[in-house]
Amino acid sequence: MGDRQPYICLMTRFRSEFNPRNSPYSIRHTSPILTLGSCFSEAIGNTLKVNKFDVLANPFGTVYNPLAIHQLLVRTLEKTYPSAMSYLQHEGLYYNFEFHSKFCANRQENVEEQIKVAVDHAHTFIKTANALILTFGTAFLYTRNDNGEAVANCHKQPGHNFNKRLLSVTEIVENFDRIHTLIRQTTSIERIILTVSPVRHLKDGMELNNVSKSILRMACHALAERYSDIMYFPAYEIMMDDLRDYRFYKSDLIHPSDMAEEYIWEKFSATYFDTSTTNLLQQWTEIRKALEHRPFQSDSPQHSAFLSKTLSQLEALKSKLNVDHELAEIRNCLKPAAKG
Repeated sequence: MGDRQPYICLMTRFRSEFNPRNSPYSIRHTSPILTLGSCFSEAIGNTLKVNKFDVLANPFGTVYNPLAIHQLLVRTLEKTYPSAMSYLQHEGLYYNFEFHSKFCANRQENVEEQIKVAVDHAHTFIKTANALILTFGTAFLYTRNDNGEAVANCHKQPGHNFNKRLLSVTEIVENFDRIHTLIRQTTSIERIILTVSPVRHLKDGMELNNVSKSILRMACHALAERYSDIMYFPAYEIMMDDLRDYRFYKSDLIHPSDMAEEYIWEKFSATYFDTSTTNLLQQWTEIRKALEHRPFQSDSPQHSAFLSKTLSQLEALKSKLNVDHELAEIRNCLKPAAKG
């Protein structure tokens, strides 16, 4: 025992950090971006918005199935609206099977108007969009037993009203072919970025969740191989293989934590932002943090000086970013001080 040498740990890495390859396509603040699909599209879209990119983030709410996402994309491109048969009433409110439950009201015509406004807005936006981000959440498809139509949301209707099945890779890819043609014919979109949501659908069971994600990943791979303007961003792999720990999940152990979302955002930034965009983003981040500052004494000379400095920084950025709202807020805060 006395002759035994002390144990020396030779392991220098405790996880496999994953760095996606830099994309030849760059996303800039002047590049309008539309995001559609599962939770990642909403998360990345909202983060882009906070950082002053021109983005329309998940205008139809979270949608998980590729065919349902494709259907909403067709409605956006062609400016069409769902049929009267796609509406339902549940507990005094009206919904639509093709849309998220945020589209609801106590009168069907009000929901129809909500959907029309959302489709019209998305249609106008996609005409000038430069990039499209689609996130697939699950390969399970629900179809109505009464008419066979696919749904995006069951709206808590009884399970026996629907047929549930797994899509195949071929179905997803072939369903997208027509949409790709429409995109090329009707928009100026340069790149379509596909992702698989890292959010786990455990209601299907651990095994079937993995089967579902595998189908989605294979479909994304097939589409990226088929079309030169489609690329895949590995949000799913970053979560599963790089972070790979329950401390990076929220308390439900299903959704990525704020820390995980920030980490994936950093990887996304490194993949798609060029040097000028990164520098501009750093400038805005410093100002944004300053704007979040809450003073102990809002009428102090020190705070007035702080506001004046921040105003000057915003003025220097207004030719590059839309900071009209922030400029108005700072000027409004400075008015009482000026009167005093």
